[in-house]
Amino acid sequence: MARHDNRRYAPQSNNLRDEKSARTGSHVAKYSQKRYSGCMYLSELIIDFIEHVEIERGRSQRTAENYHLYLQRLVEFAGDIEVEKITSEVVRKWRLWLNRYENDQGDNLSPLTQSYHLIALRSFLGYCSKRDIDTLTPEKVELPKTKRKQVSFLTQEETERMLEATRDTSPQALRDKAILELLYSSGLRVSELCNLDRDHVNLKRGEFMVRGKGQKDRPVFISPEASESLAIYLKTRTDSAKPLFIRYSGAKQGDSDGDSFRLTPRSVQRIVSYYAKAAGITKHVSPHTLRHSFATDLLMNGADIRSVQSMLGHSNIATTQVYTHVTDQHLREVHQRFHRSHKDD
Repeated sequence: MARHDNRRYAPQSNNLRDEKSARTGSHVAKYSQKRYSGCMYLSELIIDFIEHVEIERGRSQRTAENYHLYLQRLVEFAGDIEVEKITSEVVRKWRLWLNRYENDQGDNLSPLTQSYHLIALRSFLGYCSKRDIDTLTPEKVELPKTKRKQVSFLTQEETERMLEATRDTSPQALRDKAILELLYSSGLRVSELCNLDRDHVNLKRGEFMVRGKGQKDRPVFISPEASESLAIYLKTRTDSAKPLFIRYSGAKQGDSDGDSFRLTPRSVQRIVSYYAKAAGITKHVSPHTLRHSFATDLLMNGADIRSVQSMLGHSNIATTQVYTHVTDQHLREVHQRFHRSHKDD
């Protein structure tokens, strides 16, 4: 299917919050009139669905923005059609279009990213079904089989080398060491780490609560080494900003709670990458690599998978099971070392 002339459709704002606030009473009245007449247009229903995802389903704004992007690509391909015109054939041709899609840099969408588009579409169609809007049923959209990327993790020796690379005693280096220690000790997601405030962390108890994906709270436990690094870092702070981790460079706009000082996930990614290179580690290392390392270390030292699932904040055990294959070699070595061969009987 060729791209349609999308004259009815005005490109959405990149800022989802601005877009929501721009919905005036006249727009709602116009939308209600379309509902009454039976004309349900894709672009308008997408906005309602995104609000439903973020507010009623309690998903993060990042998830809502991703769903918005994926469904906008359906509009880009098919035009602002009525949702009842979404058919299996439209989906089939959209999948082909996604497979051939190139961004401004000439990069294609990975099979996993293409799958995320279809997951968003299925969720959108399910939302339509609950509202008794005639369209394709979610079950008609089949998800492709995708291979998960192999989990990358650091050995204990590599982790120690990264921590040793933070020998400087400057406030920035002490902050960086606290970040690395906390990521490896807790298995936090980078977004969770960046959202922490100073009063969230109880260093004496070595534990605190964190709100993760799906607005779910879970306990987080940290090692004595991580507690010590955090305490040393916090002693260098002379500001009153509430974020646990702040930046030391760039312009800082004044605000009441110092939230403009807060480190971003991208900044933490650069910090982790810098110390990995400084430690002579050639493979790609990200904050998520330290999360993988945390989970792998637990499993290889005998932790049960359900406990690891809880500590990582996974809602589905299948997500945690991706780590088990990295321990296969370890299990083989244990078997060969400790299991008595029948030949010895």
